[in-house]
Amino acid sequence: MAKTATGAGAGADVGVVAALSTSGEEFLSWLAVEKGRARNTVVSYRRDLVVYEAFLSSRQRTLDDADPALVEDYLAAQRAGGLGPASVARAQAAVRGLHRFRVEEGWSSTDPSADIRPPGPARRLPKALSEEETERLIGAAAGDDPAARRDRAILEVLYGTGMRVSELAGLSLSDLGSETGLVRVLGKGSKERLVPLGRSAVGALDDWLAPGGRPGFTPRRWARRGDAEAVFLNARGGRLTRQGIWGVLKKRARAAGLEDKVHPHVLRHSCATHMLTHGADIRVVQELLGHVSIGTTQIYTKVSLDHLRQAYEAAHPRAGR
Repeated sequence: MAKTATGAGAGADVGVVAALSTSGEEFLSWLAVEKGRARNTVVSYRRDLVVYEAFLSSRQRTLDDADPALVEDYLAAQRAGGLGPASVARAQAAVRGLHRFRVEEGWSSTDPSADIRPPGPARRLPKALSEEETERLIGAAAGDDPAARRDRAILEVLYGTGMRVSELAGLSLSDLGSETGLVRVLGKGSKERLVPLGRSAVGALDDWLAPGGRPGFTPRRWARRGDAEAVFLNARGGRLTRQGIWGVLKKRARAAGLEDKVHPHVLRHSCATHMLTHGADIRVVQELLGHVSIGTTQIYTKVSLDHLRQAYEAAHPRAGR
């Protein structure tokens, strides 16, 4: 049985499956089918909109009679409930998107969110490892058993390509170009891109795919369709999930003494930061990471400049320490 939201605050329990108004469900379907939004984005929007509709219900209002003041009250309630700037910005985007959709589809004649300006949340600088720390992390996956070979390949590919953990989990054997040195990556919004594999990543993948690696995790009978094509397998012979890859990162980070510094996208951030530090063109890094907007990539230039200043102040005799 589907659960619905029971409260109007930021922490309202939306349950496993949360019901929305008809226009809300139509909006989410439009986002997924027509706009090609990633599943995680649609799930996040659903969570935000369930809380929003519950908030309206607590005020004895509906989407049909929502007004700008009510939308402002909702956003203020989310801030007061402890949501961070980025989460509030996403909640506002979900509400604005829904009301705009309702007008465009003829569900409503007015958009109460039209004049509410999106907030400009402070963009947190991505936390990257140093090059020495990255080497330590990858080195923590030393060994010749299947698990060590797999984990080393995971770390090398994540760092070498800058791909997202979810993109790595979705890799299939057919995505690996044995002769071209390129890997096909399915990114956000089902957008494909080709990413080069460096020498270290290719070597680690070869070790994993060799007889002493992946075949050691291959089951006698595949449990699910698609597992046989998965590049990375778990010990039971199933496709390694995002959670499984995160488990690999945590395990190897503990061994390297880096547990407090490692998060799911740390190698993606480290790849971008180190490339820019070594002079890579920002548009090359944008293409590598699959960023739609170069503005998203530019945040890494701030990180690189910070590293440059730290190195300068530490080394130059007249840096004014």
